[in-house]
Amino acid sequence: MSLAPGLIAFQNARMVDPASGYDGPGAILVAEGVITRVSHGANLDGLPADVRVIDADGALLCPGLIDLRVKTGEPGNEPKETLKSAARAAAAGGVTSIVVQPDTDPVVDDPAVVDFILRRARDIELVHVYPAGAATKGCQGKAMAEIGLMREAGCVFITDADHPIIDSRVMRRILAYAGGLGVLVAHRPADPWLTAGAAATESEFSGRMGLSSEPVEAETIMLERDIALAGLTGARLMVDQISAAAPLASLARAKAAGLPVIATASINHLTFNELDIGDYRTFWKLTPPLRGEDDRLALIEAVASGLVDIVVSAHAPAPPEEKRLPFDEASPGAIGLETLLPALLTLYHEGRIPLLRLIETVTLAPAKAIGLAAGRLSVGAPADLILANIDTPRLIDAAMLTSKSKNSTFDGRRLQGQVLITLVDGRVVFGEP
Repeated sequence: MSLAPGLIAFQNARMVDPASGYDGPGAILVAEGVITRVSHGANLDGLPADVRVIDADGALLCPGLIDLRVKTGEPGNEPKETLKSAARAAAAGGVTSIVVQPDTDPVVDDPAVVDFILRRARDIELVHVYPAGAATKGCQGKAMAEIGLMREAGCVFITDADHPIIDSRVMRRILAYAGGLGVLVAHRPADPWLTAGAAATESEFSGRMGLSSEPVEAETIMLERDIALAGLTGARLMVDQISAAAPLASLARAKAAGLPVIATASINHLTFNELDIGDYRTFWKLTPPLRGEDDRLALIEAVASGLVDIVVSAHAPAPPEEKRLPFDEASPGAIGLETLLPALLTLYHEGRIPLLRLIETVTLAPAKAIGLAAGRLSVGAPADLILANIDTPRLIDAAMLTSKSKNSTFDGRRLQGQVLITLVDGRVVFGEP
């Protein structure tokens, strides 16, 4: 249960704020759910007598993480994950805002389901929960959904999640209509004729393993189409989970041409490669599939340079009965809300990406993408904050994670980074103040 907002001061912290480009000593005062004072020194003077003072002892203080790609089972498949269990997992992982995907049962393709999710989130009172609306009715790629009405009801962007929109005429209509409303369109670039039935990426390894596979070109082909349609319509496009080196060239050309295109990458594709499948370990069956090591390294470079804007957890819970199957038959996906931050920090500890840039990919960049005031440490900004020890060693035990499903790719992996306190609108939703 979360604690009511009050006066809280964080002092003696390592403050990281991508909005101002600051990474150094810092202190913050929170009151009535917002940030009221910010200091680039270790302490704040003249604090009220009734303030709760937290000595950060050099721990990381940064905006709460914003995860744009979270699947739950609710509504329709609550044994996988409920909105409440996802919110609890998010709070434990320092994620203060989540965007839930629309491919539930029923599909989030009309304003009534959007309203249901928002009401459930208000009742739970943990982290911010924002629904993404379906681009097409039933996520079937045929008829456009009620985009305008869903936007008015509160959806933050539209997407058919893991279902690529095959019909280019339908996709053009969606982009044109959404563009006129200023609605962001997210789309997974995957040619379904090349990816149908695939369980791995096409390579010497998947051939040796006897796994059905898809070529990387399937991603590039669909991305080129989507970029062309974004140029034709002028709509904002978010490339959903780019995963390989080849399509990065297409993305770079689109950005160089000034098109309103941004891209996400999942933490799984930044951390693992196809060899992690090992002896048919189904926790590593993902969509898109894990790629080669060269692709992983290219993706890390793209995140570091800003070519890829946002990192997501791609949280996709699956119960044991969907994972304890032959690799080709197992459901794809992995949970990731609680491991997103320590997995990201691996890239910092390895010297691959500066901490300021890493935090930007999960705070300021997603906030800008969907128009949130969060993601920054400035006076008047929402007090969505986390305090974390970035050096604490952790052995991830999936059985101990908060999510209802336990299909974590990081099970048994040693990471560094532990969330100490999570604040949402000034309320402590995780940890002890």
